[in-house]
Amino acid sequence: MSPDQRAVVPVYRSLDEVPQEFGPSIASIGNFDGVHRGHQEILGSAAAEARARGMRSIAITFDPHPAHFLYPKDAPKLLTFLPERLRLLANTGVDAILVLPFDQALSRVTAEDFVRNVLVGVLRVRGIHEGSNFRFGHGARAGINELRAFGEEFGYEVEVHPAVQVHGMEVSSSAVRSLIASGDMRRARWMLGRVFGVQSNPAKGRGVGTKLLVPTVNLAPYDGLLPGFGVYVTRLTVDDRCFEAVTNVGNRPTFEGVGFGVETHILDFEPVDLNDETLLHLEFVLRLRGEIQWPSTEALKAQIFKDVGRAQRYFRIEALRQGDSSLR
Repeated sequence: MSPDQRAVVPVYRSLDEVPQEFGPSIASIGNFDGVHRGHQEILGSAAAEARARGMRSIAITFDPHPAHFLYPKDAPKLLTFLPERLRLLANTGVDAILVLPFDQALSRVTAEDFVRNVLVGVLRVRGIHEGSNFRFGHGARAGINELRAFGEEFGYEVEVHPAVQVHGMEVSSSAVRSLIASGDMRRARWMLGRVFGVQSNPAKGRGVGTKLLVPTVNLAPYDGLLPGFGVYVTRLTVDDRCFEAVTNVGNRPTFEGVGFGVETHILDFEPVDLNDETLLHLEFVLRLRGEIQWPSTEALKAQIFKDVGRAQRYFRIEALRQGDSSLR
């Protein structure tokens, strides 16, 4: 699904924005970083229960990520920033999304007060779907047992979902981060249920691509998680146009002093209008190799052509597979 394809659901950015007539509802609470297959399973189940009971389903998430507010120096790099997370959450089938601003006041709310004032008082929750490792309330002191105990008191049911397994691996945001950081895009795709991508704006190039006669786009500095240093088969979407590409992530050591960058070489290049505000969506399909310091620009240029050839073969094979699939 391209970044422009999305379900349209209401997004409430505070409790005050939730309509008074909202609910009864079925809810799921979480950071949902990456909206991976485990999140999709939980949210899809909540949406299905809501439809079956004639209620509304809602995903409750936070901005900023609590870890980034509470211990920013040690917090993990995010898989998805809020705009992309909202798009992915909307496509799970939920009827609405509530984004609670995570600040000092919210961090001090006890689990019982959160249930009483937010879940029951505002959303009129009748069912909650969570993973088995769910924690909430001040200091993350409450878990599934406390959530169920509050349910007996306040009149909602709790469905606990076991961790989703994919090819023998337990799906979690931390596992996805680890795979992406190591450049294992294949297994990351299994866990996410889609190709991992990032959204950013273009940065001014340093002339490297022009010297090598290869059309390039450089990504602006990006604060989220990026794949480990190396060369990748990628797809670059500019507005509504998708290009096949090869991307280098790293310090480009062949060029002394250039520094870190995410540089994308477009294979099926056509002129496009870019400015500092153009939104780029870069998907990392497959890792080709690690980053290498070449003895000369000529050696690097020769390797780039090899990388391009491998990427083009990948896209040809992928097109043939999709063609065969459409004929079945």
